[in-house]
Amino acid sequence: MRMRRRTFIGSILASSLSAFGISNAIAQSKPHIAVIGAGAFGGWTALHLLRSGAKVTLLDAWGPGHSRSSSGGESRVIRHSYNKAIYVDMVKRSLELWHEANEQWARPLLHVSGVLHMRRADSPINLDGSGFLLTEANVPHEVLSHDELAKRYPQINMRGIVGAIYEPTAGYLLARRACQAVVDAFLNEGGEYRTAYVQPGTVSNGRMANIVLSGGNTLSADQFVFACGPWLKTMFPEVLGPHLRISRQETFYFGTPADDNRFDAGAMPAWTDIGAEVWYGVPGGEQRGFKIADDALGPPHDPSTSQRTVSEHGIRAASEYIAYRFPGLQGAPLIESRVCQYTNTPDSDFIADRHPEADNTWLLGGGSGHGFKHGPALGEMVAAQVLGEKPVEKTFSLARFEA
Repeated sequence: MRMRRRTFIGSILASSLSAFGISNAIAQSKPHIAVIGAGAFGGWTALHLLRSGAKVTLLDAWGPGHSRSSSGGESRVIRHSYNKAIYVDMVKRSLELWHEANEQWARPLLHVSGVLHMRRADSPINLDGSGFLLTEANVPHEVLSHDELAKRYPQINMRGIVGAIYEPTAGYLLARRACQAVVDAFLNEGGEYRTAYVQPGTVSNGRMANIVLSGGNTLSADQFVFACGPWLKTMFPEVLGPHLRISRQETFYFGTPADDNRFDAGAMPAWTDIGAEVWYGVPGGEQRGFKIADDALGPPHDPSTSQRTVSEHGIRAASEYIAYRFPGLQGAPLIESRVCQYTNTPDSDFIADRHPEADNTWLLGGGSGHGFKHGPALGEMVAAQVLGEKPVEKTFSLARFEA
């Protein structure tokens, strides 16, 4: 009876408020924010803005996690191993939100496989525990010697490896699936999504009035967040052109022997092999093969028009590397490959700041090859900045380039 009475009274109140135009006033008081780009940065920013009470329209040219995006592909490593405290803190917060997403959305987007950071003698980074800020941040980790590594991971050839750090609470994320899951949650919670190619509108009197959609239509909003990955460089050439370099990156998936689970998730962690050159990889999961990639920056890349066929040189280098470091995979067939891109800043820090000539326009990007994992925490921070609840983070400001 109480529930019925409350519902009845609620109906009367709603009708009365509507009659006086109060409900419309409340609706109109919500800021309308358009977020352009449904990747790791844009999708999470849109979701946090929505949860903070804004009206949000999310747009993407090809859809969340599409094949040309920097957030596409099968997997991304998530790790705490940074030498800047802001990133360690952001990973800790992001992991909390990834765990919540796993539970609430009933999708296994985060796999806690652990991450092993192997160090060669020519590594520029000291991995005795002081090279990263893990101890200061109370992040669980182990410092392992060469002999301990060889005993624990017999499937890895530890020749040339002098030591390693192991992070048991880290792992890897399912990238394109996560992008779609974020957008699904955004829609379920009342957001609006459109597939449309977007161009910035004209800036006048310090504001952008609208954005231009495919076919010439326009969309007006109170604020705009451009989280367009590698397309930011061409959308805002004068502001971001000098500070962004788009590099071509190749990723390879090798087939493991039948009935051999030594290279699967559960038997070994995600890993990095750090020396003068850096390789990284993800153990076989989701039946996609054993993933490896060279982290060195590749040549310039156009995200819209460049061909995405891996090079013979890249295949040969990956095959030689995997045969040396993982002898059980010598001669393993290449079963999948992918060309994506990094959107690099000169200091590898992100960009999350206002357009210098438009107070209601935000520029979010510069993932620099390590951004995906930070999506939940970065989106939360940017949403607070857009809504005026937090100042711009200096590490990600445009002012640093002027300095």
